[in-house]
Amino acid sequence: MPREETRQVEIGNIKIGGDAPISVQSMTNTDTRDVEATVEQIKKLEEVGCELIRVAIPDQEAAEKVAEIKSAMNNPLIADIHFDYRLALRVLELGVDGLRINPGNIGNEEKVKKVALAAKEKEVPIRVGVNAGSLEEELLTKYGSPTPEAMVESALKNVRLLEKYGFSDIIISLKASNVDMTKRAYELIAEKVNYPLHLGITEAGTEWSGTIKSAVGLGIILNKGLGDTIRVSLTGDPVQEVKVGYEILKALNLRQKGPEIISCPTCGRCEINLIEVANEVERKIQNLDINLKVAIMGCVVNGPGEAREADIGIAGGKDVGLLFKEGKVIRKVPGDKLITTLLQEIDKMK
Repeated sequence: MPREETRQVEIGNIKIGGDAPISVQSMTNTDTRDVEATVEQIKKLEEVGCELIRVAIPDQEAAEKVAEIKSAMNNPLIADIHFDYRLALRVLELGVDGLRINPGNIGNEEKVKKVALAAKEKEVPIRVGVNAGSLEEELLTKYGSPTPEAMVESALKNVRLLEKYGFSDIIISLKASNVDMTKRAYELIAEKVNYPLHLGITEAGTEWSGTIKSAVGLGIILNKGLGDTIRVSLTGDPVQEVKVGYEILKALNLRQKGPEIISCPTCGRCEINLIEVANEVERKIQNLDINLKVAIMGCVVNGPGEAREADIGIAGGKDVGLLFKEGKVIRKVPGDKLITTLLQEIDKMK
């Protein structure tokens, strides 16, 4: 689908905006002051393809750990700063690749100026991260409550402030837990600037409800051609955020990373435990670094035809199944050999 053309910035070795792929990022939920736990989680995020990783910097002690954390990871490191601009200055000294600041609480113009000048010198991009839950008091008074217009005004005020001091490596996010508010905010900001947009539905919820809300919200916004990088916010393991993020991009044909499972919902005609089979295959191939559509179908009559877009697949019947590629049957397979046969064929396609 056509994407809005935005200016391109680079966080470490990851390009954001322009013609770059939409990147997937996440944030650790460990105590940043605990380097061992934080690095362990970062490694897990990197294993599932997380391209940008953010850590919270709540105080000076956390800031001082940045260099040690960065030295143990492969991907770019972003520091999340609230309230104290001095923390931003310190992590810039220690070599972070990106900054996220919240304009609602970072401080007055002089403090923002110091951060802008330091980031410009280090060539480190800044994300102006507006959150509906922490807008400036004057905007809440002006609009009466958090609104898309208030969020956009907050972002533009701070973007113009950074620009005033010659800083333009900017990314913008406008997050709310309300899908429609978030959608409208991104639509409004896209009319006014061409900076790359970081998408997210904040405080989306648990892995179950948050995945659904994020898929709906991000899907709507991405389908409008907006968005250059995404973070799915879930109350749970951040590894799941990355997996969900890629699945959202896959569903919209915006990014293909790793295998995609195509499986039928099952019905009364199904003669195998398709749910168990599909889950087992997904577990065993989910970390493969190969772009492949794999179909797991429960009907030998219609299954291959219904999954023509798949690269490879199986269709189960009573005690026997079919192995097929691109909708064409290759051979019959004993029912108890279906999974093994499929995995062997996938292995040949690496």
